Amino acid sequence: MQKVVVLDFGAQYGQLIARRVRDLNVYSEIVPCDMPAADIAAMEPSAIILSGGPASVYAPDAPELDPAVFDLGLPVLGFCYGQQIMAKTLGGVVGHTEVGEYGPATITRVAPSRLLDGTPAEQTVWMSHRDSVAMVPDGFVITSSTGVCPVASMECAERNLYATQFHPEVRHTTYGTQMLSNFLFGVCGLEPSWSMDNLIDSLVDDVRSKVGDQRVILGLSGGVDSSVVGALCAKAIGKQLTCVFVNHGLLRKGEPEEVEEVFTKQFDVDFVHVHAEERYAKLLEGEANPERKRQIIGTQFWEEFFTVAQRLAEGGNPVKFLAQGTIYPDIIESGARKTGGKASTIKSHHNLIPFPEGVSFELIEPLDHFFKDEVRALGTALGLPDYIVWRQPFPGPGLAVRIIGAVTPEKLEILKNADAVVREELDAYNARLFEETGERNSEHSCWQYFAVLPDIKSVGVMGDERTYQRPIIVRAVESTDAMTADWAKLPYEVLGRISSRIVAEVPGVNRVVYDVTPKPPGTVEWE
Repeated sequence: MQKVVVLDFGAQYGQLIARRVRDLNVYSEIVPCDMPAADIAAMEPSAIILSGGPASVYAPDAPELDPAVFDLGLPVLGFCYGQQIMAKTLGGVVGHTEVGEYGPATITRVAPSRLLDGTPAEQTVWMSHRDSVAMVPDGFVITSSTGVCPVASMECAERNLYATQFHPEVRHTTYGTQMLSNFLFGVCGLEPSWSMDNLIDSLVDDVRSKVGDQRVILGLSGGVDSSVVGALCAKAIGKQLTCVFVNHGLLRKGEPEEVEEVFTKQFDVDFVHVHAEERYAKLLEGEANPERKRQIIGTQFWEEFFTVAQRLAEGGNPVKFLAQGTIYPDIIESGARKTGGKASTIKSHHNLIPFPEGVSFELIEPLDHFFKDEVRALGTALGLPDYIVWRQPFPGPGLAVRIIGAVTPEKLEILKNADAVVREELDAYNARLFEETGERNSEHSCWQYFAVLPDIKSVGVMGDERTYQRPIIVRAVESTDAMTADWAKLPYEVLGRISSRIVAEVPGVNRVVYDVTPKPPGTVEWE
């Protein structure tokens, strides 16, 4: 399989580079920048991309790369820090300028360029730098510049080495996709042959090869990632898979029934529905602290899960493998394994399992090299219904962290019904935008939307009578990466319809408010 390797120097856009390459139907993987050239060669890549990064190439702890990378005979493309480390390694000079460039800039072509072929002589690109190349290495030609940056791009066509000070991978670089296409298809001679449909057979074979005749257990939440793993493993090993669906009673209205229907009627697997609603209600009784709520829910999940695993073993069906819905951003952001990435912001891997003493499983993570949108595409190709594939992001603790304060049966019933109205109306709104634009994430579509129940009451008037009931907060945001978000600029008639329906249809609610706080300073969730 053709493969592009992205060397990660800690770029905020590192994942984006890999995504843009995959968007062009070429497979890509992110690896640490200091991976030895021999190990890179063993991966049999077709090309290498050097990411940007926050450091100066002359800083004492600046990320380095194995100089032998440039002797592998592979085409190499560097962005920002990638251009600078290429120049420094090959004998050029990188200087620290008095004036940096941050944001849009205009480059002017100053020489013929394979990388810039088919793009205008002057165009807008996205810059983010202070250091820049002052003198190119022998054999390189300067192909574009700006008023501040004399080497906005350079190339050595003889050795297939190309680099830009700007970021072609971001949408703000107007012709960035054309530049990537020029590199992948014009310079490297690759074929746009990588897609979800032709990967399923390979993924199924991988699961079968690893599992053999052993049993696999999956904690099925009903979310996108675990559902796609369930569908993939069902296709690969059928009844050797046990899906454990722990129902803590904190899911959205109708979701437990949807999950059970899909995985009992559509897929031939062993499905275990653990009704733990009463146990969770008792554990959460009176608990208002959001972190304590999360701890209680997470700890009890594994109690329920391991009880099922133990029961299977006692019944003569011991489980050897645990399947997980780990996806590529989890791996990259954790920096803990597989990539060993140098990203400047690292967070703990969210799927580390607190195995009880004496219990262990071998892990199967078939999605660990896929991005979220690719996981959704894979789910569609596997036949999962749209209401699973395009399900809203949902926190593990469920509605417990959308109820401010202690969780009670009354509050839970109010929030489930109000949230159902919000989702129904905004599902319809997004569907209309999809029909008009053909894009799932068009400019004005909502990325995430839900209801929040605060721990207060307010005065109202209903039917000529004074009421003292609860408000509902509606939260709807636009985002592409979940790192930042803005409140969705919903039409007034949509907000009005949501408000009217909630007050009319949900007993105990007399007021609806809309959260217009971006992230930052707020967060998407309230707790």
